[in-house]
Amino acid sequence: MKAYGAEFFGTFWLVFGGCGSAVLAAGFPQLGIGFAGVALAFGLTVLTMAFAVGHISGAHFNPAVSIGLWAGGRFPASKLLPYIVSQVIGGIAAAAVLWIIASGKAGFDSSHGFALNGYEAGSPGGYSMTSALVAEITLTAFFIIIILGSTSKRGVPAGFAPIAIGLALTLIHLISIPVTNTSVNPARSTAVAVIAGNPLALHQLWLFWVAPIIGALLGAGAYRFISHPDD
Repeated sequence: MKAYGAEFFGTFWLVFGGCGSAVLAAGFPQLGIGFAGVALAFGLTVLTMAFAVGHISGAHFNPAVSIGLWAGGRFPASKLLPYIVSQVIGGIAAAAVLWIIASGKAGFDSSHGFALNGYEAGSPGGYSMTSALVAEITLTAFFIIIILGSTSKRGVPAGFAPIAIGLALTLIHLISIPVTNTSVNPARSTAVAVIAGNPLALHQLWLFWVAPIIGALLGAGAYRFISHPDD
């Protein structure tokens, strides 16, 4: 149960910190943090909570990561569902708290701009469904490769993996915020879509489960192909 609680709080922090930076700080007149600031915020949420609770749960905070670690031989199938449920609930709780804070500003409308993921009309840059699929699959695959590599016995020195993983998530956001608003995390996408109640985001949510899961499986397979058997 402690591991599930760690995943709840870790995912809460990821959604609250990452999406919160986008909702509250990114567009603030003249002082907004912009895409780069939001990208860094997402990376920092993973880095900080990985150091905080990584020794308890492994610091997945993402259903695609849990699935990728399982496919990579690093995580038991028996824990997959409880981890994913904990992550989704943690994300929804964070989105609810963020909604309460953001709604304190006059004119706030959570059905638009609530850090929602999407394609075509739901894409910040108007990118197609194909673009969104390819981006989310590719970026999730490399995210899993980086996670598996940096946490392997032959990877970076013990205790440094969260830095590589956090910077990887930052880079992922720098690449893909204009395309999908960046998911690579089904729990993050589900949380804001559910709380915002945006029909388009809910309709397009399938992609932000399917693409990251495919990417996670591909990334795990690629890493197992290139890595040493002892990894």
